[in-house]
Amino acid sequence: MFENLNNLKTYEAGKPIELVVREYGIKPSEIIKLASNENPYGPPPMAIEAVKKTAKNMHRYPDDSYYELKDALSERFDIKNENIIIGAGSDQILEFAIHAILPKKVLMAGITFAMYEIYSKQFGAEILKTKSDKHNLEEFYEIYKQQNPEIIFLCIPNNPLGECIDAKDVFSFIEKIDDDTLIIIDGAYQEYASFKDKNKEIKPKEILKYKNVLYTGTFSKAYGLGGMRVGYGIANEFIIKNLHKLRPPFNITTLSLKAAIEALKDKEFVKMGIELNFEEMKRYEIFAKENNLNFIESYTNFIVLFLKNSTSVANNLLKKGIIVRDMASYGFDAIRITIGKKEENEKVLNLLKGLVN
Repeated sequence: MFENLNNLKTYEAGKPIELVVREYGIKPSEIIKLASNENPYGPPPMAIEAVKKTAKNMHRYPDDSYYELKDALSERFDIKNENIIIGAGSDQILEFAIHAILPKKVLMAGITFAMYEIYSKQFGAEILKTKSDKHNLEEFYEIYKQQNPEIIFLCIPNNPLGECIDAKDVFSFIEKIDDDTLIIIDGAYQEYASFKDKNKEIKPKEILKYKNVLYTGTFSKAYGLGGMRVGYGIANEFIIKNLHKLRPPFNITTLSLKAAIEALKDKEFVKMGIELNFEEMKRYEIFAKENNLNFIESYTNFIVLFLKNSTSVANNLLKKGIIVRDMASYGFDAIRITIGKKEENEKVLNLLKGLVN
């Protein structure tokens, strides 16, 4: 029984606050969670109020057409509703796509979002990875020519490393790939990347001209709705129509739907969170330079710092109530830190200074 799952790893989410409370006896109010790339500023106030008002209807299923949310997304991206599918997080859209293709081979970067591999292996696919940890499109193309994978994953910007390739290079790569290979562009952190550098911005409307490209986005990061689990896929009508065959009814909740609709409206709050994210990220970059630590320039809401004995550092921070992600499982000494609020980052940097020294 379950022999087909023997070689399948379980996705390791960031440690929850409740676990740290139980293990270390630290008060929840004193814990700083910076391991799961959640938005420290929370959801837009408009979304919170909408959920409160909608709570009395939680016994009702949502409008399964998700028309209002699709309408808001279509206005934002200047596309049609028929180009959009809604999912319980963008990772559900990824699962739909893999299920639809049933690939024999799937290509991805050396280090990237773990669920690409987990979902693909569930359907028996062979996993192809570049030798480079980051996205090297020349390596992608060489492997593509040799192996002819049915799906190629591009995480732009890349999680868990934070690097990001230019949009023009992405589209040049797409042009070289045959239509029978599905290219999935994971844009979970695109709001951050496009704010920091317009050269990184991938406009979903621009992918509609391709027969074989699917773009995914999420409300979990810039919009602060990680706990609501709302994502979306954008592609030509043929792809979306086929993905809908795999979508279960009412796959997001009544409250999630309302929160996402209102979050899209509060543009100023979302912009404020992104601006503060990069202001605070500079403090980590300065800290790294002052302490001779290497780091990856990030286009996301997290940063990777390379340091010796990362597991020891992460554990010591955990005992102080600070949750970060140890990167030792990826084969190198580093920690990934979600960029928190100013006071949170001050505490983290003060503790890190002692641990590094």
